[in-house]
Amino acid sequence: MLTYAMEDRGGLPLYEYLYRCIRRDILSGALAAGERLPSKRALAEHLRLSVITVEGAYSQLEAEGYVYTRPKQGFFVCPVQQVPEPPRPAVIPPEPVPPVWKLDLARNQADSSRFPAATWARLTRQVLSEGSFLTPGPHQGLYALRRAIADDLRARKGMTVSPEQVVIGAGAEYLYILLAQLLGRQSVVAVEDPGYPKIRQVYRKYGVSCRPIPLDRQGMDPASLAASGATAVHLSPNHHYPTGTITTIGRRQTLLRWAEDQDATIIEDDYDSEFRFAGRPIPALQSIDTGGRVVYMNTYSQTISPSMRMGFMVLPPRLLERYRRELGFYACAVPVLDQHVLARFLSGGYYEQHLSRMRKEYRTRRDAVLAAFRSSPFAGRVTISEQGAGLHFLLRLDTALDDETLRQRAESLGVRLAFLSEYSTDPREAYAHTLVVNYGGLEPEHLAETMSLLAEVLAE
Repeated sequence: MLTYAMEDRGGLPLYEYLYRCIRRDILSGALAAGERLPSKRALAEHLRLSVITVEGAYSQLEAEGYVYTRPKQGFFVCPVQQVPEPPRPAVIPPEPVPPVWKLDLARNQADSSRFPAATWARLTRQVLSEGSFLTPGPHQGLYALRRAIADDLRARKGMTVSPEQVVIGAGAEYLYILLAQLLGRQSVVAVEDPGYPKIRQVYRKYGVSCRPIPLDRQGMDPASLAASGATAVHLSPNHHYPTGTITTIGRRQTLLRWAEDQDATIIEDDYDSEFRFAGRPIPALQSIDTGGRVVYMNTYSQTISPSMRMGFMVLPPRLLERYRRELGFYACAVPVLDQHVLARFLSGGYYEQHLSRMRKEYRTRRDAVLAAFRSSPFAGRVTISEQGAGLHFLLRLDTALDDETLRQRAESLGVRLAFLSEYSTDPREAYAHTLVVNYGGLEPEHLAETMSLLAEVLAE
């Protein structure tokens, strides 16, 4: 007769504990194939359980194929492969806890405290009350959102875009993944050097070759691009991160001619271009593309919230057809509720109002930060390079210390720095001693403390 210590079941229901005990004996060979199990009533009396409890355990064993029944004969053990005792579970180290910095100038993101919470909550309640978010959305994303994005691009960027060309994705990195698959592993993608490292990391992870192309004051170097053998190019012409370079109209035209001649694709990553504080917005490269060579992409991580994993790309007709044919099986990775809310945020004019407020806020903050650096104790040893746009600028240091020494000193004082040399595959001397200062999280009331801490880091 099967005997088990039912009092050792812990928090498990009686039937589940009994089921586990019998299953263990079957897998270990203690109960042999073809062996008859005790009747439900006999086992219930032996273990002082209800017949219903034993019946529940036997039914689960039968459903999973550990036992079978013969009419009027009872339950019998099925032939199964014996399983050795499981090894001790591996010791999983805890996830590393990110350090808490007194000052973090390397984190490139907007101030989350400026999120338009009241408007967003009101629009969310509207969508929830209507129930439309319960219906699955199209593969390319909700049509209402794609239409709102197309209208916004037309109004702010001078782009002629149809909603059918827009593909919604869960942030920039997800869109990079889709583009890597769309371009194919045989592709060679030219990337800006220095440039955003994750672009190279994502493409290479998907087997796409990357060719770093140096920048000059007008943008990506055409001669290096022509010699690279690239079949596509990924760049940020309106405000490059981290150098801040704006690609000139002449260089843009050269890039478009190259794409036509080589039957190539240009990926225009318009990250961080909305915060331009002087003059009119720079038109998108896509707006002067007459050959359908440019894929335009952007996200809302800087303009609305860094936690909003929502972005989009605009595909030219020739790539749109290929996308639908080869990648159209992907479901949109952005929750439909969020898409509905963002669609109303855009079409209701709230996004433009929010951008206007944020430009004023960051213009004021940028002026205060630049003034603080120019009047700091180390002002005579730094040169600031900025283009009146974006949430970062470059700060070149006059120092004999190398970047790694400065980094270690800063970290020992609780300060996180980002160096231009980190963004390049070819760390030239021209990139040394240059900080990428991301000022989005610097509050004006804390600037005196910030300068004092940096003075300690940069002391000779």
